[in-house]
Amino acid sequence: MSKMLIKNARIIDTSGEMDRNGDILIEDGVIAAVTDNITTEADIIIDASGLIAAPGLVDMHVHLRDPGYTYKDDIISVGDCAAAGGVTTVAAMPNTKPASDNEDTIKYIVEKSKDSKVNVVPVGAVTKGLNGTELTAFSSLKNAGAIAFSDDGEPVSTAKLMAEAMKNTSWLDSIILAHCEDKSLSDGGIMNEGTISEMLGVKGIPFSSENVGVAREIALAKSTDSRVHICHVSTASAIEFIRFAKRNGIKVTAETCPHYFALNEECLLLQDADYRMNPPLRAEQDKRAVIRAVIDGTIDVIATDHAPHTPDEKRSFLDAPNGVIGLETSLAVGITYLVNSGYISLFKLIYMMSTVPAQILGINAGSLKVGKPADIVVFDAREHWFVNQNKLHGKSRNTPFKGMELCGKVKYTVCRGELVYKDKL
Repeated sequence: MSKMLIKNARIIDTSGEMDRNGDILIEDGVIAAVTDNITTEADIIIDASGLIAAPGLVDMHVHLRDPGYTYKDDIISVGDCAAAGGVTTVAAMPNTKPASDNEDTIKYIVEKSKDSKVNVVPVGAVTKGLNGTELTAFSSLKNAGAIAFSDDGEPVSTAKLMAEAMKNTSWLDSIILAHCEDKSLSDGGIMNEGTISEMLGVKGIPFSSENVGVAREIALAKSTDSRVHICHVSTASAIEFIRFAKRNGIKVTAETCPHYFALNEECLLLQDADYRMNPPLRAEQDKRAVIRAVIDGTIDVIATDHAPHTPDEKRSFLDAPNGVIGLETSLAVGITYLVNSGYISLFKLIYMMSTVPAQILGINAGSLKVGKPADIVVFDAREHWFVNQNKLHGKSRNTPFKGMELCGKVKYTVCRGELVYKDKL
């Protein structure tokens, strides 16, 4: 029997309303005890004095690029990034090559993830080839291991097709993770449409593109009585639609990403493609609206939309693909910009980054209760550090937080009862 003991930690378990000092005993990959003064022999003993132990983070929006784009990153290297960021479960988005629209690709991800440092759960495609014309075999994909469905990177093209997809997921007690965008409005844009895009002379992406997409999915969720999860929310109007939907009993949840509450479109004045993603960084008033939505619970989850690209791909501001990485910085950005700014408590931050996404996906994670899998992040909430993109794990470096000073440093990550990351002290 393998044993690990975490001693003298401040233990925050957001699944059980626990915030106390104590020890955590892990036996054979499972949490065996959470109490005071545990004395036992163990294979690994971690002195967590002055540190916080919490459920490992669950990032429900990650692009692993595997299969098909492994020159950007792959299941193993993204697992290294996740472990360094305290993330113990990642949901793998389906825009791979081939797409996760068939049983073989889902099974490939499940099998290869056994060698990853963290848990990888596949998201199945809504449409074949993500081309928006024909639905996939939802039941077969779920049986192969898909825990949700999405065409993320592209919106589902028609309302009729999305309504049928929602009915399918409802029958399977699953959920669609919706990329909300009207391509007829956003097509060709590379940043937020506004004064800065005009100043730079580049085509912008209007906020109406996201708003129309969000409104459609909410209307369809109501008409089909289905669950839908709105991905990467970035605009004030989209938030108002989601707030209205929740008040009226529509089964909608929503996520935002760290860059939407920490940064705004002014970063694009640098003409650096590492600040380009879709949806784009918005105006300051949108950023403030995102923060208010985090505070009042309109936004349920903080996910990263981790999207690796090579330095060569990101070299040209005008021609680079959209997307930024975020697994290694998400906890620290949340602490720096939400907790230390007084907007939310550390307890709520962990709740939004661990327990709630696990609940939405219906997976056994996000908890430190006895008998649960030993997926744990141990971190120093007060330690300051600078983001050196060249020292990040994985193959890609396209972080919008490069050079920034953040607060909150992961010291240890435990996944499936194994120590998968230790900070270089």
